[in-house]
Amino acid sequence: VAVVSTIPWDSYLIKNRIWTYPPGVVVGLTAWDIPAEELFFFVIQTFNTSLLYMILSKPTFHPIYLSKKTGWGKIAGQILFALAIVFGLVSVSSGGEGMYMGLILIWACPFLLFLWSISYQLIVNLPWTNTALPIALPTLYLWVVDTFALRRGTWSITSGTKYGVVLWDGLEIEEAIFFLLTNTLIVFGLIACDNNLAILDTFPEHFPRTKGLPSLLTIIRTLILSKEKYDEERIQGLVSAVALLRKKSRSFYLASGTFEGRLRIDLIRLYAFCRAADDLVDEAPSVDDSRASIEKLRKFLDLAYEENQEEPSQRLREYVTSNIPEMFHMALLQLPTYYLPKQPLDDLLKGFDTDLLFDRKSGAFPIETTKDLDTYGSRVAGTVAELCNHLILYHTPETVPEDIQREVVASGQEMGIALQYVNIARDIKTDAEIDRVYLPLSWLKEAQLTPEDVIQSPHGPTIEALRHKLLDRAFEKYNMAKSAIEKLPSEGKGPIRVAVESYMEIGRVLREKGPTMKKGRATVPKMRRIRVAWSALNK
Repeated sequence: VAVVSTIPWDSYLIKNRIWTYPPGVVVGLTAWDIPAEELFFFVIQTFNTSLLYMILSKPTFHPIYLSKKTGWGKIAGQILFALAIVFGLVSVSSGGEGMYMGLILIWACPFLLFLWSISYQLIVNLPWTNTALPIALPTLYLWVVDTFALRRGTWSITSGTKYGVVLWDGLEIEEAIFFLLTNTLIVFGLIACDNNLAILDTFPEHFPRTKGLPSLLTIIRTLILSKEKYDEERIQGLVSAVALLRKKSRSFYLASGTFEGRLRIDLIRLYAFCRAADDLVDEAPSVDDSRASIEKLRKFLDLAYEENQEEPSQRLREYVTSNIPEMFHMALLQLPTYYLPKQPLDDLLKGFDTDLLFDRKSGAFPIETTKDLDTYGSRVAGTVAELCNHLILYHTPETVPEDIQREVVASGQEMGIALQYVNIARDIKTDAEIDRVYLPLSWLKEAQLTPEDVIQSPHGPTIEALRHKLLDRAFEKYNMAKSAIEKLPSEGKGPIRVAVESYMEIGRVLREKGPTMKKGRATVPKMRRIRVAWSALNK
């Protein structure tokens, strides 16, 4: 669209000698009087600016920006672009020095007015790294490049059609405005696409679940959907979920950026529930309060699955309001129970039960054998992996045979256990600080250690040997389960591979040189994480 809309405008400029170029600086191929080099520039500018925008905006979760109030923002922008169009028309009709600037404005500003009108809320509310930055960087680059071209006489603006004002020596003000507006056009157009997709994905009551790309009619319906019809509670629930994940699990929130559409929305809703449930148990003032929280969560799940509705009933809302702290209301009410199995969620709560059995004073350490550790890992991590796979299979437009679905779900369970082993290997010291030892008692006995020894001194050669034993078992399960990732639908395959490989890289680092500590937790160097994620996406 950007290239096609520019061609007739640029052809007019050349035919009317608004700007000219010496014949010796081009290869001689033209289309509609436009040099081939200029046509190539249209394509490469659009490509570069679009690519930069997509890289910068990939982690952004657009639905949470639909609900922000903009006041007079929409009208103010419309007035600004309308005035620019009027100024351009006057300049062109008057001729003379304002001709080129006027032609730029009457070409670019109608598009900008339209794009602003349909997507102003995202343009205004998105982070500046999604709006100003992908406009500013390509614009500055093109200003510098164009300065060299104008100084060398590669092309020139005809005297009498320009103001003669320069931004700096060699860069005419008209050219500076041209590059600023063209990059703004590209970014606004991409934001308009993201705005439409965000509306489509966020409001299933207006746009029922569809397979594959939306039709043209559906896109038009998103354009004309009144903001008053937005489900504000749903948006606020997503805002709440993202706030919780940014605070408690930033790594998962960033990883979710590799997923798209309604699948990403539901994964965020699922993980927000898991984080809320974990906080309700872990942050309770006493063990008895933690147990009470688990029972409340069980009752919530029983009610939600008993009703089997896509939207929470009034009865369920009243239960949550009466029994759960307000900050967790949305995380529970937006859990997509309608198309998730109940058993993994029940098992997750059993994993929380196990955490509450630890008692240093009485010498209670519930992980006695390797089988106990496998069971615990299955409950606290395998269940989440299983639920993620259920969501991927639910949202995919592909047809996946039932035997493959069963294999993928079962392998997800095993992979979850592998990741939990890595987690335990990483956090031996962190867990010891809260009087918990997840190393099986049978392993400790073989190493002539007790849980108290680990709590008192969670380091040393013997602990490192046990850490490596955990990692060996983690990689054994990982190697058994990883082939199933390639059987996932395309929209889940790459992102799941990134999530798994990023976590297993922690295990590889631990194998190489032990934990690199940061704020009490073992970490992988940032550049290494980026390389792993990039490699996983491009397999």
